[in-house]
Formats: sequence, C-alpha cells, structure tokens
Amino acid sequence: MSKKNIDECVRAGLENYFKDLHGTDPGGMYDMIVRVVEKPLLEVVMQHAEHNQSRAAEWLGLNRNTLRKKLVEHKIIK
Repeated sequence: MSKKNIDECVRAGLENYFKDLHGTDPGGMYDMIVRVVEKPLLEVVMQHAEHNQSRAAEWLGLNRNTLRKKLVEHKIIK
C-alpha cells in the first residue's frame, strides 16, 4: 500500500466520521485520531520488526525510549 492509499483511507474514514455525526460538532478529534491510529501502528511495526524495539524505533523515526513509553502506554508491553 502506498502513502497515497493510506492517505485516501484516512480521508475516507474521516469523511464517514463526519457523516455519522449528522451535523453535530466533534470535540477532541486530534487526540482521538492519534489514539486510534497509534496503537495499531505500533503493533504492526513491532510485528514486522520482529519485536526489536531499536529497529522499530528507527523505522518510526522515534527515540527508542519514546517508543518504549508508547508501547507501555498502549499495553503492548509491560
């Protein structure tokens, strides 16, 4: 899947979200989207990095300690 396809999926999901609101104003969208996207992103990257945190952090462009903190926050590791 290319970056363009990911962009299109996110855009379509957001359009559906607004449609489901039926005109109600959303609140706290940024934090909601980050929470919804971050956990599966971390899970998939960790799987493909064979649970190597240093490799996953490099792929994500994060400091290894930051990645570890996020993995704990999302209860992916203890």
